[in-house]
Amino acid sequence: MYGYGYGYYSMFDPTMILVLIGVFLSLGASAKVKSTYARFSRVRSMTGMTGAEAARQLLNSQGIYDVQIRQVAGSLTDHYDPRTKTVNLSESVYGSTSVAAIGVAAHECGHAMQDASEYVPLRLRGSMVPVVNIGAQLSWPMILIGVLVGGMGSPIVSLGILLFSLSVLFQLVTLPVEFNASARAVRLLDSTGILRGEEVGYTKQVLGAAALTYVAAAAGSILQLLRLIILFGGRRDD
Repeated sequence: MYGYGYGYYSMFDPTMILVLIGVFLSLGASAKVKSTYARFSRVRSMTGMTGAEAARQLLNSQGIYDVQIRQVAGSLTDHYDPRTKTVNLSESVYGSTSVAAIGVAAHECGHAMQDASEYVPLRLRGSMVPVVNIGAQLSWPMILIGVLVGGMGSPIVSLGILLFSLSVLFQLVTLPVEFNASARAVRLLDSTGILRGEEVGYTKQVLGAAALTYVAAAAGSILQLLRLIILFGGRRDD
């Protein structure tokens, strides 16, 4: 009876719907951020500042002088690296004078400000990276090995699911970090006059679209974890 049930389940796995939902959320968020960035990358800021210049002014306004601003290859590859104290701006942001570019640059400066103020969620996320990397590498192999060696209810499978859940937790911790960086960016762009009037609203749209990618990633991870729990969590071989 168990063998028959498992064979039917392998042919028609309703939990794949959860995975597909996650994929659609991710694709939708990616399309949204690309279209929004493309739209406002054609809007030149009134100050005419480049992304790099805006980043430098924002950091200086907060008394942060030990962070370097660098140009990196690629499109939308912008990131802040706390290990090297660098705001890394992509080619489409570093020298661009668009509202979109300035918004993205300001967001990365928001992370530098978090680092300087020892923002707790950022510190927590950073401390999780080594463990999460190990968990990401081992979770699926352990689940597969556990099923092959000990069956669906193997403790090895449970351990694999636990390791995968670390990635989910990391995604959840990432959300306040990203939202806070964007909030800092918008507030300072407005108060310093780097962006003016409706430009601030445009930047909110760009950063809001970017935030959706993190929300989609977290949702996708949660759905995948739920699928694993449904598939393996309640099964115990006789």
